[in-house]
Amino acid sequence: MSATPARPWLVLAGLALGVTVTNGFARFAYGLLLPAMRSEMGWNFAQAGWLNTANALGYIAGAVLTILLIRRVPPSRLFAFGLITTTLALLATGLNAALWWQTVWRILAGIFGAMSFSTAGALTAGLFRDDLRRNALAIAILFGSGGGLGIVLAGAALPLMLDAHGPGAWPLGWVAIGIVSAMFLPLGLWSAVQLRPPTQLQPAAIGLPLRRMLPEIVGYAGFGLGYIVYLTFLSAWMTEQAASAGFVALVWVILGLCICISPLVWRPILARHASGVPLALILASIAIGSALPVVLPNNAALLASAVVFGLSVFMAPGAITSFTRQNLPPESWGRAIGLFTVVFAVAQTLGPYGAGLVGDLFGNIGVSLVAAAGLLLVGAVFALLQKPL
Repeated sequence: MSATPARPWLVLAGLALGVTVTNGFARFAYGLLLPAMRSEMGWNFAQAGWLNTANALGYIAGAVLTILLIRRVPPSRLFAFGLITTTLALLATGLNAALWWQTVWRILAGIFGAMSFSTAGALTAGLFRDDLRRNALAIAILFGSGGGLGIVLAGAALPLMLDAHGPGAWPLGWVAIGIVSAMFLPLGLWSAVQLRPPTQLQPAAIGLPLRRMLPEIVGYAGFGLGYIVYLTFLSAWMTEQAASAGFVALVWVILGLCICISPLVWRPILARHASGVPLALILASIAIGSALPVVLPNNAALLASAVVFGLSVFMAPGAITSFTRQNLPPESWGRAIGLFTVVFAVAQTLGPYGAGLVGDLFGNIGVSLVAAAGLLLVGAVFALLQKPL
């Protein structure tokens, strides 16, 4: 690894803006545009959910591709390439309404976004190598604040834009997201240039105690299945409840702000427990946030759900990283986190399409939000069974 850069916090800001593009925009802004796209194209819930499933399939391919390439290509180059191509994919999404076109670019946004998102963590880990507290804080800021910022920006702008110009303006939403992403490129690419770790050969494979890790693995699969339903269909459900554009924007801004500060809430719990307790608590909180607006269909409950969900949702990967670091030797961290990532990626491909089918079956997407909460609670129960290794 190269020496720590002279301005590590500025470098972190550039990496976090990369996560804003690949996570906040490429994966979650679709939920804000979905009601308008569904209205204009006459999609059912399954078709609408399919586009986020397509994005998740691309994410799997991108994660696997990154694992194959990282032996030969420095993480900084993969991060930069993924950031540029994700930006282009977001711009292209607004150019054609056909479902096949949307599918292609959602898949490509998943592939390229995963490439940049996967390497952002590795680059951030090199910022404060000799200061464990700052290192942990930097990683938490990367995932929490980076993704949260994207949701804040998209949530503040897109519902109001669609309300002013009508659902037919959804292509402008994608183009606007692409333009903002392009504005983030210079600092993101500069940050990548500051961190050029040498390509290293992988160490000899070390077996993982898979049987003893099974509760945590199943719990994380429950996270992948359940969390994405809320972020995909929340705006669609609020639209069905005749929520105003201003209130939709408020809910998403609060959601994004809570994601940004979530590392401060969960960091002490992650540090205190080497078991599955942190993941169980996080999953239970996400489940409560998912079900709350349906069980108590009023504005106060919606705002409370945004707070609870936002404070928890992006901390599940942090719980997995913390569990891995506290229970396994360093030479096993890469394999363990790679395994958890694949389990999560596969699970999240099933969530949006399955939720859409349930919504079509019952004629109410709120049923899917409650079903997702049930899956998250099942995951929490399994995670609670995880003992320290």
